[in-house]
Amino acid sequence: MAADVVIHDALLLTVDDDNRIYDGGTLIVCDGEITEVRSSREGDTDLDADRVIDGDGRLVMPGLVNAHTHLELTPLIGAFSDLDLLEMMGSMTAIYAGFADGEYDYLAEAGYELAALNFLRGGVTTVNSMDVAPAAGAETFGEAGLRGFFGPALSDLFWDRPVDEQFERARAFIDEHHGTFGGRIRATISPHDDWSCTRDLWERTADLAGEHPDLLVHTHLLELEESDVMARSNGADDSLALLEEVGLLDDRLFGAHYRMADDEDVRRTAQAGAGVGHCPSIFCYWNPDPDVQWTPVPELRSAGVDVGIGIDDHYWHDSYDLFGEARQARLAANLKRGTGQFHSMELVRMLTAEGASALNVGAEIGSLEPGKRADLVVLDVDEPKFTPLRNVPAQVVNNAGPADVETVLVDGEFVLDDGAVVTMDPEAVRERAEVAVERFADETGWEIGVGGAEPPGRVEVARESPRRGPAELLGRLAYQSVRDRFPF
Repeated sequence: MAADVVIHDALLLTVDDDNRIYDGGTLIVCDGEITEVRSSREGDTDLDADRVIDGDGRLVMPGLVNAHTHLELTPLIGAFSDLDLLEMMGSMTAIYAGFADGEYDYLAEAGYELAALNFLRGGVTTVNSMDVAPAAGAETFGEAGLRGFFGPALSDLFWDRPVDEQFERARAFIDEHHGTFGGRIRATISPHDDWSCTRDLWERTADLAGEHPDLLVHTHLLELEESDVMARSNGADDSLALLEEVGLLDDRLFGAHYRMADDEDVRRTAQAGAGVGHCPSIFCYWNPDPDVQWTPVPELRSAGVDVGIGIDDHYWHDSYDLFGEARQARLAANLKRGTGQFHSMELVRMLTAEGASALNVGAEIGSLEPGKRADLVVLDVDEPKFTPLRNVPAQVVNNAGPADVETVLVDGEFVLDDGAVVTMDPEAVRERAEVAVERFADETGWEIGVGGAEPPGRVEVARESPRRGPAELLGRLAYQSVRDRFPF
């Protein structure tokens, strides 16, 4: 039987268990699955296949896994860059309230298209996204040929949406979207975080997870000092203790950030088999407290925790570049903790195999091995920037970028072919994003131009922001802080 795709005489960065690299290797794809990964042999150029690619000057590696992200606001890239932290957070809260009410569906739809286009051009084949209303994201990424995890965020202290309604939407999303597009699109259960959810919401989340034992539970964990404070307000010793008490601290749990994790948190996470997402750029850009420790990624990985890398809110730091996120992970850790925090191959694994394992799909994707789905990226390394081509893992995480991505396959299908996007119309996507931003600016009073952006005044932002939930959140945190300081 003829193969679908043969790539021969390429540099293969397999990211298998032995981190094998073939300098002159052949990879064969049949029915969306990788069937052979080996050294090239005479006659490989003449193998029977629908497509035979000469890999000379090309590096083939697994598709990148964006382990934690948010996508609805993608068209507002550049709008938040020069705001102060409080101004940015206030503006974001008001916009998210609008999303919850369905006011900005047009912006979200354009955002998912723009994100899918930029990610596939940058070698990102899988995303794990938490948004307010992700149905358009599931459809867009599925139609674009990409792989994605999507789930509507749940919170009873972040916005003023009835909790019953939120869970009804979550159930409807699961029923409609989980397992669609040949299984490439999967639903997640997504409580927003451990600082804006009550115990009641966590218990209801656990009930929903019990109804769907094959779904990932995706949340933000140990992101802020308030994480453990809220857990104590919820009657637990700390954040992970609360999750354990409600039955969510297990191998289905994926927690983004873990900035505040201590040794005991690391131990419990490893024991539970949970996965972690590390998103360095967002905190390098918007660090609320420079005295806080840096995320203990080396300790997590040493304990056996799978840690993936995520871009998070790329429109907060103006970059779709997941290769660059790996470099940022290294630089930030070295700056905060001293040099030598990561070996280059560790960062490659976090971009691919470990990110996949953290999302519980490591048996399917994340490495170039027979039996895995053919999610792969071809980089053009026949360029001066890669010359001489030595220490390939270091070149990938320190030097490669989206512009070097030449071809991308997902499930063995081309989504980017020799620089040409196959599954989307790039110009139409760009035009719809421009129109959406202009409409958003007209409707909200944002000033968004080539020289910068200004949100509406504080009064307007406050008028549009949710009140009941955030007021209870702040009140609970304040009360618990007093109790922590003055036990009674």
